[in-house]
Formats: sequence, structure tokens, C-alpha cells
Amino acid sequence: MSEQFDFSVVDKIVAAHEKNQQAIISILQEIQEHYHYLPREVFPYLAKELGMSEARIFSVATFYENFSLEPKGKYVIKICDGTACHVRRSVPILERLRSELGLSESKKTTDDLNFTVETVSCLGACGLAPVLTVNDVVHSAMTPDKASELLKTLKEEIANA
Repeated sequence: MSEQFDFSVVDKIVAAHEKNQQAIISILQEIQEHYHYLPREVFPYLAKELGMSEARIFSVATFYENFSLEPKGKYVIKICDGTACHVRRSVPILERLRSELGLSESKKTTDDLNFTVETVSCLGACGLAPVLTVNDVVHSAMTPDKASELLKTLKEEIANA
């Protein structure tokens, strides 16, 4: 990263938690909420600000599945691949979205950081299968064509923003 990282957002979050080490999970959640991932630069900075080891902070960030060390898109699309969704053909939905966005199993986020496509084991909406979420909003009874339409709508939102 050639430009200097701006720690002002991190400073506000840490200050709101009174530099309390016990608040590390909340601090990391708020940082991720702002950046859509945990930038590498925050680990040594938080270690200094909170008086704890960088390894400890990193271990917390990597222990919990909800934390991401990779940048995520403005729209995070999670496709359920639990049993009910898989049986009701969630894989063709995943394949369609990846194809339309130029993504793959190893490349989950578009270069413009507009979209991230991930699979999850279960979204807990088996009766609505197959389902996907966009930024935690559930879309039920999906098909590849419905997924394409949803993607078109999201792209229009980006273009009109």
C-alpha cells in the first residue's frame, strides 16, 4: 500500500472502548464494519494502543470465522450450500454469479470491490431453500435467473450512487 493508512477511524473506535483489552472482539468488529475487512496495518497499531501482543490480536481475528483479513465488496453475497439448499440446486446459482462477476473459488471479490461471493454451510432458512443473502438480507427460492436479476439490480444501485 503506497499511501499512508489513516488511523483516525481506529482511534475513535479504540477510544470509545476506553482502550480496554477485554473489548478486543468488539473493537475488531467495528473496524471490520467500517473497512469491510481487517486491514493488516491495524494489528501492530492496536497492539501498541491496547498494550497487548500483536499475536494475541491476530489469533482472535483468525479464530472467529466472521472476521476477514481480505478486502470484501460493498455487497457480500453468501450462498447457502447446506443440505436443503444443495439438494434444491444452490450450486448453479453460485456458478452463475461467479461467471457473471468473473469470480472463482479462489477469487471471491471483484477487483472494483463491489461484490464478494462466498458459500456458507447453512443460513438457517432451510424452508426457503435455496437461499442467499446480500449483506445479511435473505433472498429465498433463488434460481440462477433470479440471481442474475438481483445482480443487475445491485449493479444499477452502484451506478446510480
